[in-house]
Amino acid sequence: MNIIIIEDEKPSARRLQRMLTALDFEANTMLHSVEESIEWFQNNEHPDLIFLDIQLSDGLSFEIFEAIDIKSAVIFTTAYDEYALQAFKLNSIDYLLKPIDEDDLKNAIDKFKGRNPQKQDVTLNFEDIKKLLVNPIEREYKKRFSVKVGQHIKLIPIEDIECVYSENKGTYLFTTDKRNYLLDLTLDQLEDELEPQVFFRVNRKFFININAIKDIISYTNSRLKIILKHYDEEDIIVARERVKDFKNWLD
Repeated sequence: MNIIIIEDEKPSARRLQRMLTALDFEANTMLHSVEESIEWFQNNEHPDLIFLDIQLSDGLSFEIFEAIDIKSAVIFTTAYDEYALQAFKLNSIDYLLKPIDEDDLKNAIDKFKGRNPQKQDVTLNFEDIKKLLVNPIEREYKKRFSVKVGQHIKLIPIEDIECVYSENKGTYLFTTDKRNYLLDLTLDQLEDELEPQVFFRVNRKFFININAIKDIISYTNSRLKIILKHYDEEDIIVARERVKDFKNWLD
């Protein structure tokens, strides 16, 4: 079976590739943008199955299907809330919420293998889905975190958090009073918990609060260096592949 992965975050693409390999499936092609994907489909035999991220670095992945007549089966990999994805079910699409769970991946593969081969795999109503993404169902994000401090439980409001970072396999909050607090969540799990208008993941290690930014400085290899109001324990660098999205987020 020919499988490809379209995902703009290369670590996520490699993780999905490893998970597929563990299930005895190979995804030997990984694409990372709308432009790259369109060019690839124009010059290669289309696969049996596509694992497709919705938001790519240069636009929505639906633009690929608008440019190329693709009949491959599609499984979306997305961080969008489950309730905002009900329209996908109506279009016979399966999806996996990030971070992807191994059992969910296996179930999606089993569903693909058990489909009716005589039935057209992809019947996408792109306009309806794009409208849903532009005007998603309102959802609640974290207003505070509870952390353990000795024998006590401390509540930390979101507005008091300058950044969230990972270090030595732990995840920490850094607050405006220059304190660090250990969380029992990973950064991947926080993707759906932090309000995207306030927090941005600048690289694999850091989420930053837009209200905590003191300065933004040009850095080597077309990257950016972020100076926060209080955090100064190490440099915070916007990954090169995230710079465009970061600038859009600032606006």
